[in-house]
Amino acid sequence: MRLITLTLVSSSIALGISSGVSVYEAEIIEGEREVEELENAMLVNLDNTVHTTSLKTNALIASLIVFATPLCAMLIAVTPFLLSKGSLVGVRAAGWWSILLSLGTLTFVGAYMGKDGNGNPVAKGLRMAFFGSVAFLFGYILESLI
Repeated sequence: MRLITLTLVSSSIALGISSGVSVYEAEIIEGEREVEELENAMLVNLDNTVHTTSLKTNALIASLIVFATPLCAMLIAVTPFLLSKGSLVGVRAAGWWSILLSLGTLTFVGAYMGKDGNGNPVAKGLRMAFFGSVAFLFGYILESLI
């Protein structure tokens, strides 16, 4: 039980840090490129303007959101295991609840993201859940082989 919880927490933090730093760097590079294109088009130096001063703030906000995403997913996935620690749910049942809650979250997020685009939001949500299931099965098979 402790191993499961620590694995979920540590891998979520590692993924959050890695993803957050990557997004920060990518946003800075993309923003600098956009400012440079704008400077070339306008033939003006945009140093110390809203275009350059907001660049790092926007990148930081985006990276914090990306950092927090796996932490939120981890909180959903770990909740059944925390309930099993208090003997409210068995450990085996907690595992299944964790999987179901995670897949439900993927479905909801996929549908929510899909409602703004073209196509069927439910299909997009189910597609995210499908790929989450594939990732889970890959990990399960890998763990079985080790």
